[in-house]
Amino acid sequence: MDTTHAAGSAYSDPNTTPPMGQAVPLGLQHVLAMFASNVTPSIIVAGAAGLAFGGAEQIYLIQMAMLFAGIATLFQTVGIGPIGARLPIMQGTSFAFVGVLAGIAATQGLGVALTACIIGGLVHFALGTVIGSLRWLFPPLVTGLVILAIGLYLIPVAIKYAAGGAADFQMAAESFGSLKHWSVALTVVIVALVVKFFTKGTLSNAAILVGLLVGYALAFVLGMVNFGPVAGASWITAIQPLPYGFEFSLGAVIAVILVSIVSAIETVGDANGTTKAGAGREATSEEIAGATYADGLGTAVAGVFGGLPNTSFSQNVGIVGMTGVMSRHVVTIAGLIMIVCGLVPKVGAVIASMPLPVLGGGVIVMFGMVAAAGMNMLTEVTMNRRNMVIIAVSLAVGLGLNLVPSAVQYLPGVVKTLATSAVAPTAILAIGLNLILPDEV
Repeated sequence: MDTTHAAGSAYSDPNTTPPMGQAVPLGLQHVLAMFASNVTPSIIVAGAAGLAFGGAEQIYLIQMAMLFAGIATLFQTVGIGPIGARLPIMQGTSFAFVGVLAGIAATQGLGVALTACIIGGLVHFALGTVIGSLRWLFPPLVTGLVILAIGLYLIPVAIKYAAGGAADFQMAAESFGSLKHWSVALTVVIVALVVKFFTKGTLSNAAILVGLLVGYALAFVLGMVNFGPVAGASWITAIQPLPYGFEFSLGAVIAVILVSIVSAIETVGDANGTTKAGAGREATSEEIAGATYADGLGTAVAGVFGGLPNTSFSQNVGIVGMTGVMSRHVVTIAGLIMIVCGLVPKVGAVIASMPLPVLGGGVIVMFGMVAAAGMNMLTEVTMNRRNMVIIAVSLAVGLGLNLVPSAVQYLPGVVKTLATSAVAPTAILAIGLNLILPDEV
């Protein structure tokens, strides 16, 4: 561990490159740390859209998650003109959009959801020109609330998966909540926690992935895995532009744009976190703008081919701090590995063959960590009566309307989509109340 940090001190400049014998394992470490989190949103949104679990369409969406995580990472690390921070920032499919996109996919279809991603990505790209002047709208109170709402919205999905899904997935409804399902899910959770806190380095960073692999093996022993789709999957894929068409919905677009703004603010934080961890400095205005441009472009391009929105991955910032290696070329290698994975359908088929209880165990940890990250941001907030009221009202309305969508069944379609998305009403109320309510003396 000491030698890693000693070596890392020579690589505080993003433009330096370690020897390939170090660079490739370091790049693989970045992939392992984010791999499970990257593909999970596509599985959830595919399920919400009613796609067959383990079917060709779901496999394709998983492939696009891997492929465009890699491409978006290259936008960040290699850059094109002003696009890209040219920092070791790993991109991946964003959990922030899952609640909104799952709701849109379930009610209006994947065509509407992916169209909203394309337009939202273009707006996100444009935010690069003004991101600095918008940061005042999103203090820790607002950003923390939105991230907390995302995590709380997703936790019931994790429990549902851990219990075996539902009749519309590969598990029979009568087996929902069975001891077999929960034994697999809890194995994933326990293994992930043991590996995370009782090991170090690469293994610790890949704790959730290790937990999923052990759970996958247990599910196979229990006869829960079907490798039929893997055998039938090809080795090379051809990507399809607009696989679900181009269908515009104003409500869907507004909802995705609202989350895009929050995602952009997160990326600003990750850019600053990366430079602080690797070089002990703040990110420059050019780096912040470039990171935002890359975020938006990656999201828009992914949406064209069936991928979900991309964002910077915070866990990979931690790897930069742990290793002391700030070389952007190391993360470029990680991006290339993801691109190769995305172009091989058999990789997507193996992931899609994962039984829901296995995935459920992983996302219990992942979604819980999303909520915990929001709570961590809220620790920076003074908990006076004003701020507690903002938290209370924003979460109560945002999550309440999502849990009881019939409460707003008479609203127009666009407004109803926004009102029941959990994230959008929480964000709107938090921003509005924070601007309107006077500060306490």
